[in-house]
Amino acid sequence: MLPDKDGPGAGGGRSSAGGEDPSVSLFRDYLRLRTVHPQPDYDAALRFLDRIAEELELPMKKIEVCPGRVVSIMTWEGTNPTLKSILLNSHTDVVPVFQEHWKYDAFSAFRDAEGNIYARGSQDMKCVTIQYIQAVRRLKAEGRKPMRTVHLMFVPDEEVGGNKGMETFVKHPEFKKLNIGFALDEGLANPGEAFTLAFVYSNCVILTTVIMSLLPCMKFRLNTSECFTLGDVTTVNMTMVKGGVAYNVIPAEMDVSFDLRIPPTVNLQEFEGQIKQWCKEAGEDVTYKFAQKHMNQNITSTEENDPWWSSFSAACKTLNMTLEKEIFPAATDSRFIRAVGIPAIGFSPMNRTPILLHDHNEYLNEQVFLKGISVYERLIPALASVPAFPDEA
Repeated sequence: MLPDKDGPGAGGGRSSAGGEDPSVSLFRDYLRLRTVHPQPDYDAALRFLDRIAEELELPMKKIEVCPGRVVSIMTWEGTNPTLKSILLNSHTDVVPVFQEHWKYDAFSAFRDAEGNIYARGSQDMKCVTIQYIQAVRRLKAEGRKPMRTVHLMFVPDEEVGGNKGMETFVKHPEFKKLNIGFALDEGLANPGEAFTLAFVYSNCVILTTVIMSLLPCMKFRLNTSECFTLGDVTTVNMTMVKGGVAYNVIPAEMDVSFDLRIPPTVNLQEFEGQIKQWCKEAGEDVTYKFAQKHMNQNITSTEENDPWWSSFSAACKTLNMTLEKEIFPAATDSRFIRAVGIPAIGFSPMNRTPILLHDHNEYLNEQVFLKGISVYERLIPALASVPAFPDEA
């Protein structure tokens, strides 16, 4: 049996019991909610968020974008609500676990003696949700009021493509009413001292065809260039193979699925043309289809003359943070936000942390988590104070 109590010297439990920071206690409470696919307990998440909204004295709106799929939005109204707003986006769902590969129960939020909190979602991305919430809580307690309205949005189904979540919601009239000017969404951990941020994502394509010939040349590019990161090259992963009835019978049909992450430097129309040509050369019975296909390649500006980026980077500099800009190799909800013309940055303030999203034994250290709250305490007022643009005056 896996232990589900805190390790020796960890001092677990709530602050009243063992001296744990209330923000850490709240984080662990959220991690214990089983919003895991294929049957995420979204009702539990909604109840949790309802309680938070009441504590923060913020109105919460709920929009059922698809049956059983609710987008929740807490709104902190600005002193000038006619200006475009700031969106703090996060998703409530998490990917499945293979419990036999975990040291601790993946939904116990076990905290070891070093302060590492083990749970599915600790990096992706329940940490950011609670960091947003606690940063706003602190700012409100100080009597601060943002100039621009700030929306905290909690969406379902990001981990299964977002079709019943953000992809649908960006087309909803309620989304347009939010009048969003700039958005923050999830990013990646960084094992070093720097903090990683994403200003564009690799296009995610899952297709059925024979394309593993891409892999050797992409590995060569990645290994021979010091300036390349994973998001700069096309990645290929064969994730599913289906077919056959017996080991000694030739199958009538085989399906092979690939997950491709394609950088924005690649012409997507030309790339699809190459796939068509490969299938044609393989034979008339070889076909392909897309399970997910996103052709938008909008990039958020990180030029110093961009007011949003200037405010974001300036706030980070006041905290002596080093930022590393990367093409995000995963597909997040920010791709749908950028597709409707809203600039968005993927950022999760987790440095000195191994990248463990979707991996076994996912964890986040409590001190890294707490530092992230302080980061958002600077970022939120900075972004909400960006002066009015000419078209907003």
